[in-house]
Amino acid sequence: MGVVLPVLFALFAASSNALATVLQRRATLTVRQSDSFRPSLILDLMRRPIWLVGILALIAAGIGQAAALATGPLALVQPLFVLELPLALLIASLFARRRLPARLWYAVAAVVAGLGVALMAASPAGNRTQVPLDHWIPALVACGVAVVALSTVGLRKSTGRARAGCLGAATAICYALTAALMKVSMHILEERGVGAFLTTWQTYAFGATGIAAILLLEHAMQGGPLVASQPALTLGDASVSLVLGVLLYDEHVRTEWWLLPQLAGVVLIVFGVFALARSGVSAT
Repeated sequence: MGVVLPVLFALFAASSNALATVLQRRATLTVRQSDSFRPSLILDLMRRPIWLVGILALIAAGIGQAAALATGPLALVQPLFVLELPLALLIASLFARRRLPARLWYAVAAVVAGLGVALMAASPAGNRTQVPLDHWIPALVACGVAVVALSTVGLRKSTGRARAGCLGAATAICYALTAALMKVSMHILEERGVGAFLTTWQTYAFGATGIAAILLLEHAMQGGPLVASQPALTLGDASVSLVLGVLLYDEHVRTEWWLLPQLAGVVLIVFGVFALARSGVSAT
C-alpha cells in the first residue's frame, strides 16, 4: 500500500491534468492572439465555459497531486505525469473525432512501458518531510532564473513550436517547484494542522508558483501546437522533479546495474514522446 496509494492518486491527477490541458488549449484558440505576455488573457478565458471546465479539472488534478505527494516520494509521483502527453493526445483525438493510427498507439505503448520499466528499476524511496532553508534558497534561485530565461526566449519567438516549447519548459519548472513546495505543506498540514499550514511560507510559495504555472501554461497553449508544448511540459516536469526530490528531500533511486533498465525505460519514453510530437495530433 506504500506505493499503491501515491501511484493511484498520481494517475488520477495526470488524467485530470490531461483533460484540463486539452480544454484549455481549445479555449485559448478562441481568444485574441498576443505576441507578448498578456495577464488579461486570463480575463478573456474566464468568459469561455470550456476553459472554466478545464480549470475545474485542474483543481481536481491539484487535489490528487497533493494526496499523492503526501503519501509518496516526489521522485515517484511527478514522473508519472509523463502520462499526461499520451492521455492528452488521446483525449484530443476524441474531441476531434479522429482515430489514432496504429503507429501512434505504438508510441503510446512505448511511453507507458518505458515509464513502468524506469520506475520499477529506479524504485524511488524516501519521504523526508522537512527541508532546511539553506537547501531551498539555491533551488528557488535556480528555478526562477531558468523560468525567466525560457519565458523571455519564448515570448521573443513568433507563434509556433519554438515558442510553445520554451513556454512549456518554463511551465514544467514551475509545476515541479510547485510540487516540491506543496509536499512540505501537505506534511505540515498532516502533522501540525490547518493553523501551521496557513502560516508556513511554503504554502504561499506553492500558491504563487502554481499561479505562475497556470499563466505560463495558457500562453504556451496559445503560443503553438499542443504537440510542441506538451512534451516539454511533461518531460521537463518529470526531470526537474526528480532532481528536486534527490537534492531537497534526499530521495534515493537505485544505481549500479539498475541504471541499465532505467536508461532503457527513458529511451522508450523519449522515443514515444517524440513520435507523438511528430504525429501532428493536436487539440484543435
